[in-house]
Amino acid sequence: MENFRQIGLLGRVAEAKVRDTITHLERFLTEFGVEVLLEERVADALPALDSRSGTISMIGETCDLAVVVGGDGTLLGAARELARYDIPLLGVNQGRLGFLTDILPDHVEERVGAILKGEYKLEKRFLLEAVLERDGQPIGKSQAVNDVVLDSGKSARMIEYELYIDDYFVYSQRADGLIVSSPTGSTAYALSAGGPIMHPRLDALVVVPMFPHTLSTRPIVVDGNSDIKIVIGANNPVNPQLNCDGQVNFSAAPGDVVRVHKRRHSFKLVHPLEHNYYAACRDKLRWGESLDRECYDT
Repeated sequence: MENFRQIGLLGRVAEAKVRDTITHLERFLTEFGVEVLLEERVADALPALDSRSGTISMIGETCDLAVVVGGDGTLLGAARELARYDIPLLGVNQGRLGFLTDILPDHVEERVGAILKGEYKLEKRFLLEAVLERDGQPIGKSQAVNDVVLDSGKSARMIEYELYIDDYFVYSQRADGLIVSSPTGSTAYALSAGGPIMHPRLDALVVVPMFPHTLSTRPIVVDGNSDIKIVIGANNPVNPQLNCDGQVNFSAAPGDVVRVHKRRHSFKLVHPLEHNYYAACRDKLRWGESLDRECYDT
């Protein structure tokens, strides 16, 4: 087990509850004997804290652990930035679902204290890389933890595209769009579009069509090392949008090609020992809730 002696603190400091939790954490970690490095925006928002500050790159280069306070989106952003440095991430949930940020603020001292004593699980997850090509040349590149999404960018407009997997033609399709998701993202947008839940240890990708103009097209789970190629139809009346983790990164054009594959760098998540993926799904997705209610009603 790694010995976490220098810890970076990051968070979405626009929210008061996040600032309160970071203030609590900074004091707790300092009293525990840990050296704390505050990300610059955190330090600017909380000038009363005594710990030194630095860029997110400095956190990646010098710290043993990065603690991210906020929702899953905040942790996704940190993972994209810090994956190249091979630094583990620990999430404290101040958002909604909290699939990745699984420590509640009320349990910060108990859970983080145990982790600092070596009582934790370490989980590795991979990222996706998306490349947009035009006339055979790359014109943009981005990365995602959850998913890469190609859509029309406009309500009630369909797009035409061809899908290839490892250079094998799969199908031509008209749909609202297409989602390529990692196992981490299988409980996010891909799930809402009818995709399967994939355990994060799986080395796999899932390709999920969004409201296809057919009754027979279904999500496809493929090997994690697959190369996904999406050829945007030349006769599309709109310029589709390419999104990575819910951010509009590029505006594509008819005839462009989108390539998606596993990124070389992965990232590591730290969980408390009691973390259980299936329990998290049961809690966050409310599995069995109606059954439990019926039992209580009887």
